[in-house]
Amino acid sequence: MSDNQYDEKYEGEDYYWGVIPSNLSHDLLRLLPPERHLRLLEIGCGEGRDAVFFARNGYDVSAFDLSPQGVDKTMALAARAGVALNAFQADLLTWRLTEAFDALFANGVLHLLPPEMRREIFDNYKTFTKPGGLHVFSVFVEKPFIASAPDAEDNFQKWISGELFTHYHDWYIERCEETVFDCLSAGVPHQHAVNTIFARKPGQ
Repeated sequence: MSDNQYDEKYEGEDYYWGVIPSNLSHDLLRLLPPERHLRLLEIGCGEGRDAVFFARNGYDVSAFDLSPQGVDKTMALAARAGVALNAFQADLLTWRLTEAFDALFANGVLHLLPPEMRREIFDNYKTFTKPGGLHVFSVFVEKPFIASAPDAEDNFQKWISGELFTHYHDWYIERCEETVFDCLSAGVPHQHAVNTIFARKPGQ
């Protein structure tokens, strides 16, 4: 069972995050198009808007989330779109990769990783990424001039600027950036600062 605070938000037919895929998912598609069979893992898929987008565009998609309600919504969205994917319930803190993927994608979930666990988990993700594979990750970063979001998780642990990039000193950095954007989640206007990285594992 999950005690994720999003379980209740994901109840019902409406999609809390909507069904339109994120801009970040389009960026991954442009950088690593599925011109051959590509296995993609989404870490923290929520209700599946990006996982289903990837499946619709030809990736072999696996995706997990802590919330079983989110997994159910992901599978329902996939069924509506007429695509197959493997969505399952798992805890970001305890689940580890044991087989290789071509792409890993995580958008707005890695702030749930405690700082002391990040190195070990990222080493696992990097080990089980195929040569030439891509990581597309975004993380919320701490800024003293930006207040905490009104719907922030109780275990929200922001990163510091540039911290994400240090995990990829031995990979090709296709793109990395820091941005501030406006958000209306929970119906209250607020802002987030995020670091985003597109990192490719050396090799073919």
